[in-house]
Amino acid sequence: MSVPDYMQCAEDHQTLLVVVQPVGIVSEENFFRIYKRICSVSQLSVRDSQRALFIRYRHHYPPENNEWGDFQTHRKVVGLITVTDCFSAKDWPQTFEKFHVQKEIYGSTLYDSRLFVFGLQGDVAEQPRPDVAFYPSYDDCDSVEKRIEDFIESLFIVLESKRLDRATDKSGDKIPLLCVPFEKKDFVGLDTDSRHYKKRCQGRMRKHVGDLCLQAGMLQDALVHYHMSVELLRSVNDFLWLGAALEGLCSASVIYHYPGGTGGKTGARRLQGSSLPAEAANRHRPGAQEVLIDPGALTTNGINPDTSAEIGRAKNCLSPEDIIDKYKEAISYYSKYKNAGVIELEACVKAVRVLAIQKRGMEASEFLQNAVYINLRQLSEEEKIQRYSVLSELYELIGFHRKSAFFKRVAAMQCVAPSIAEPGWRACYKLLLETLPGYSLSLDPTDFNKGPHRGWAAVQMRLLHELVYASRRMGNPALSVRHLSFLLQTMLDFLSDQEKKDVTQSLESYTSKCPGTMELITLPDGLTLPPVPFTKLPIVRRVKLLSLPASLQPQKVKSLLGQNMSTKSPFIYSPIIAHNRGEERNKKIDFQWVQGDVCEVQLMVYNPMPFELRVENMGLLTSGVEFESLPAALSLPAESGLYPVTLVGVPQTTGTITVNGYHTTVFGVFSDCLLDNLPGVKTSGSTVEVIPALPRLQISTSLPRSAHSLQPSSGDEISTNVSVQLYNGETQRLVVTLENIGLEPLEQLEVTSKLLSTKEKLNGDFLSWKLDETLAQLPLQPGKVATLTVSVKAKLDFSCQENLLQDLSDDGISVSGFPLSSPFRQVVRPRVESRPTNPAEGSKTGDPSHLKTLEAILNFKYSGGPGHVEGYYRNLSLGLHVEVEPSVFFTRVSTLPATSTRQCHLLLDVFNSTEHELTVSARSNAELILHAGECQRMAIQVDKFNFENVLESPGEKGQFANPKQLEEERQEARGLEISSKLDICWGIPSLKRSGEASVERLLSQLVLEHLQLAPLQWDILVDGQPCDCEAAAACQVGDPVRLEVRLTNRSPHSVGPFALTVVPFQDHQNGVHNYNLHDVISFVGSSTFYLDAVQPSGQSACLGALLFLYTGDFFLHIRFHEDSKRKELPQSWFCLPSVHVRALEASG
Repeated sequence: MSVPDYMQCAEDHQTLLVVVQPVGIVSEENFFRIYKRICSVSQLSVRDSQRALFIRYRHHYPPENNEWGDFQTHRKVVGLITVTDCFSAKDWPQTFEKFHVQKEIYGSTLYDSRLFVFGLQGDVAEQPRPDVAFYPSYDDCDSVEKRIEDFIESLFIVLESKRLDRATDKSGDKIPLLCVPFEKKDFVGLDTDSRHYKKRCQGRMRKHVGDLCLQAGMLQDALVHYHMSVELLRSVNDFLWLGAALEGLCSASVIYHYPGGTGGKTGARRLQGSSLPAEAANRHRPGAQEVLIDPGALTTNGINPDTSAEIGRAKNCLSPEDIIDKYKEAISYYSKYKNAGVIELEACVKAVRVLAIQKRGMEASEFLQNAVYINLRQLSEEEKIQRYSVLSELYELIGFHRKSAFFKRVAAMQCVAPSIAEPGWRACYKLLLETLPGYSLSLDPTDFNKGPHRGWAAVQMRLLHELVYASRRMGNPALSVRHLSFLLQTMLDFLSDQEKKDVTQSLESYTSKCPGTMELITLPDGLTLPPVPFTKLPIVRRVKLLSLPASLQPQKVKSLLGQNMSTKSPFIYSPIIAHNRGEERNKKIDFQWVQGDVCEVQLMVYNPMPFELRVENMGLLTSGVEFESLPAALSLPAESGLYPVTLVGVPQTTGTITVNGYHTTVFGVFSDCLLDNLPGVKTSGSTVEVIPALPRLQISTSLPRSAHSLQPSSGDEISTNVSVQLYNGETQRLVVTLENIGLEPLEQLEVTSKLLSTKEKLNGDFLSWKLDETLAQLPLQPGKVATLTVSVKAKLDFSCQENLLQDLSDDGISVSGFPLSSPFRQVVRPRVESRPTNPAEGSKTGDPSHLKTLEAILNFKYSGGPGHVEGYYRNLSLGLHVEVEPSVFFTRVSTLPATSTRQCHLLLDVFNSTEHELTVSARSNAELILHAGECQRMAIQVDKFNFENVLESPGEKGQFANPKQLEEERQEARGLEISSKLDICWGIPSLKRSGEASVERLLSQLVLEHLQLAPLQWDILVDGQPCDCEAAAACQVGDPVRLEVRLTNRSPHSVGPFALTVVPFQDHQNGVHNYNLHDVISFVGSSTFYLDAVQPSGQSACLGALLFLYTGDFFLHIRFHEDSKRKELPQSWFCLPSVHVRALEASG
């Protein structure tokens, strides 16, 4: 026997072998349809008996194997079923003749046979025949199963007769010697009468009867016969048949212990015909001993009439441990015979299947190792493939997965051996795929992201290379690209630099003909190969969604109702929220993207390859919003380290967008890399809200751009910076051009300014504008331009020294240091003693050469389009950097009284700190010309001021301010009012530049008091005309002159009463005043005037009259009577105007 049956198992010993074959030309489909139905009848309960019959069907069986039927009866073909097509009666004789020819092949062993004829109808088909069944067609053959059952019953009848015939003790009859084919020539000439020969014949026959009993469903009888055979054959050293007897004993014991079978077939075999004793529950008891039964105890029908003997029958069965020992012994006997190699191999396979049931893998591996080295005849390539495949399956059965994969790979390589004319690359590829689990390989690249690498990388790479080669030889380049991509992705860490280059070159060669895709590849057998994204080419370590630039970031208009409300939990601390962080990757980011605007995502990548890596078509993968990705191409140097890459795209609709990953094209392979499959990637969130479209504003100015970038403390980003250099007090016009470069109309615009923190104190508004003209140009359509004019006024402190006010306070209003010769001008330098003594302080504000800096932000808040409807707007900031150069300084300020009580002279010492000639002018004063570095005094006659409006409380904030701050604020307010009335201007003719100057912070308390109108306002009228100037009131000698003294109370309290005396005198212009004028002037009535108490905001007047007796210039001095009311008030409140009266000759 040369053809092994690798599918054999121990329970096959109890089966009858039936061959089912086609006769003539029968389509394969039709034949296997019938074959499948025939095979469904594999077990049959025998009528009038408790026994069961098991059938093993084969559609192909080598006739030479049939010659071993006496050695083991389950190898003998006892039944033949043929299937044929016959459509005409005239073809029937020829068909029937072929059936007989087919029977002759197995004729010596057949018990019975059947012929199934399909397609023949008529007289021939209606003639009853016991061995022929006619059916109209393959679809109309309902009785096939019934015919098979009848056929099996006929086989049982023959089997039973043979069993009874052989088992019957025919004393005197000579027992024939059963032989295997190769023994026949060895037994020629032997002494047939010797005791040794007879025992051999008896032992072999006992073993044969045991086989028949096992097939007939008599398990206990078979066990007894096998035991007797073993004893007889062991005594004559008939090792080949002794091995067969031991194997039969093992098979019967396996059937007893494992009724479900060992071959892994579906459905348990129920031994209906065997009478199992009560001791069956203990059949797994280890160490069960063989109990030999006296052969004489068996009757002719195999049943002992003494039922007490049944107790010991189960003990003839081997224990599970003994089964393996007997298998080992049997195989050792088989190994003594070269021609029994197939029997030995099949016995090893049966033992392995039993050990697999017992979960004794290590012992099973010893049997398999023995099977590997069993030397059969020269096998064909197909037989070698089958042998290695079965070895692989058996190793898999006992849990030796890598060993199983090894033999399956050997079988795959055998499919394409050089000796095969037409290599089976498809079969090779299929077998290679089946080896993957054994080598801890999966075709899903995501399995390699879970924990450390499993398996031997070197072996895995070899196997993947073989898959690539096999798929290429199959003519499937897409498959080659997929496997090569998988190798590069999953084995990158184990490839040497040279191997990386070789693999990528091969991949580029394959993808030039068939680019790699992200499509599933489905194989003919239904297996699907998932896509292999190149997540390591390049390796991404961080993904960060970037917010729009500060000038494009959308802001939400705060609702007045809900701006102070929070949607968060009302609890200060919640442990649930604190510990439920969720998936960082799915976290929503707190900024927004805008529909139609370019949005950016930054990736930190690096190239692990030892050569330059070119990545093409790299873009974003998103969901939730329609998104136009703008692919990028990059080239990463070898082993580059972390490298930032920015991917951009434009959201086309609104909603919530999620960045799921990115796509690339590397080495011709398209990859969709999802963030969920990148465990090493850090991200601060991948979900962001896309709001409706907004306009985009671009600004340009009439001023040059500044190299100095403003850094506001609030962190706002300035889109444009401009700079300008101004003299202190100068005003510059800044024209801002607003261009709508977006796709939506600009419908709303607000402009605000913010002065950055500075030590300098500004006088007046630094930036001012009129927005009405610009708003009139809205809505501003895309591509259109609007302008806004902004006035930049740099008006800082004009004092020369920080301690100047203290000096003036010390000096009072004394001007003794300055000669008052006409025209009150003198070249003066700043006093040396007032300069800082510490050189490090020379750059402070008091240094005239110091350039001061002002910085401000002009903020444009604008909106329009759908975003405006949803309540969103944008901010655009213009940074303004102004360097202020000193123009003029006021080194000293003082006052002189004027001829009128309601006026005074303000004296200013003006210093030109520029390098150019400078003019200074004030209201109603001539220009004062100052050369570079020159200081001159200018006198300005001003009306005294009423500060009642600035003496009021500064407001709510004053309730919490200290008195010192309140006083400073009041003083600044007074200075601002004075400066506005002075209207001091300067100009530099050579540069055609001009500006303003102010004295707001230069006025001391004494100066302010002299510039302030007294709360009590005194008016003196002569003949109804007010007197408060140098002009004299004219009157005639002899006519009475009416004199009126008026008091207006502007103080918050009631004042008075007062008594005033009018004292006339003459001024001789030589320092002598003549008060002795009793003969010259006469009073009409009393010379003393009385004023009643005057309420706040009230007025009071007293009247009198004088009579001038002579001509001349006379002065009236009004003197107050000293009393307690007078002393309570300050002296400055009683400043009465001087009265000059000129008496003339009476006319006519």
